[in-house]
Amino acid sequence: MALVNGSHPKEFILLGFADRPWLELPLFIVLLITYPLAMMGNIIIILVSRLDPRLHSPMYFFLTNLSFLDMCYTTSIVPQMLFNLGSSKKTISYMGCVVQLYFFHIMGGTECLLLALMSFDRYVAICRPLHYTLIMSQRLCILLVSTVWLCGITYAVSEATVTLQLPLCGRNTLDHLVCEIPVLIKTACGEKEANELTLSVVCIFVLAVPLCLILASYASIGRAVLNIKSSEGRKKAFGTCSSHLIVVFLFYGPAISMYLQPPSSITRDQPKFMALFYGVVTPTLNPFIYTLRNKDVKGALGNLARSIFSLK
Repeated sequence: MALVNGSHPKEFILLGFADRPWLELPLFIVLLITYPLAMMGNIIIILVSRLDPRLHSPMYFFLTNLSFLDMCYTTSIVPQMLFNLGSSKKTISYMGCVVQLYFFHIMGGTECLLLALMSFDRYVAICRPLHYTLIMSQRLCILLVSTVWLCGITYAVSEATVTLQLPLCGRNTLDHLVCEIPVLIKTACGEKEANELTLSVVCIFVLAVPLCLILASYASIGRAVLNIKSSEGRKKAFGTCSSHLIVVFLFYGPAISMYLQPPSSITRDQPKFMALFYGVVTPTLNPFIYTLRNKDVKGALGNLARSIFSLK
């Protein structure tokens, strides 16, 4: 294997499901269908949130950011997956792997924190309704989202940079579909216990702490919803919050099972299925979860469709 400066390979071989070639064609077809769906669904969410004045609120501002994140998140891995699944060449250049590593983890880390921020928005809306517009001002929303992005970038850049310093000892084979931090740590040779510990500690702050804040927010929201006298008000609050909770569990469940355990204890196929789940399935389902369970978004979609047809 040719090395660049004797330190890293020119390319990585992504094994994926090479030991089960019968899986590759069905997976290729599924990705070929879900990727355009994910892109189209999230673009529609962004468009209706910006074009409909009734959706110019903090909740939809955060939802727009989530849709943009999902588009970047799935784009950082799916095109490479499609290329590898659709050809006999299962490689990615070293620089391509580095770029994918940074982008994938920037989007993932930012989404963890953004979901916690969205739960805080729902907490203020339901538990402090009279002060909602005062607390969740446009300036504060922009500041909070900027902070979330900055924290996500800081986490990804620092953790990915440290991981890339690990010696590979001539190995250029990754038993995965994408370049991901736990798999690179597992592939590296030599002393890597410090990297595993660092990853676990950092992920406690990026995954476990936001999840605890989300659950605490929804415990307070649950009590507040039960105290709402109007059945229509309870139904609306429950519909809005349940959509967000579904998204939270779809994203956090696989991410926690992947990142809050030592990379050395991760089973062979676990990273592949987890990456498919939180990198492909969740971004595809999110727009449908929010639109199918949200009357305001469905109304905005209807208005947009009617205005398009009337122009024609």
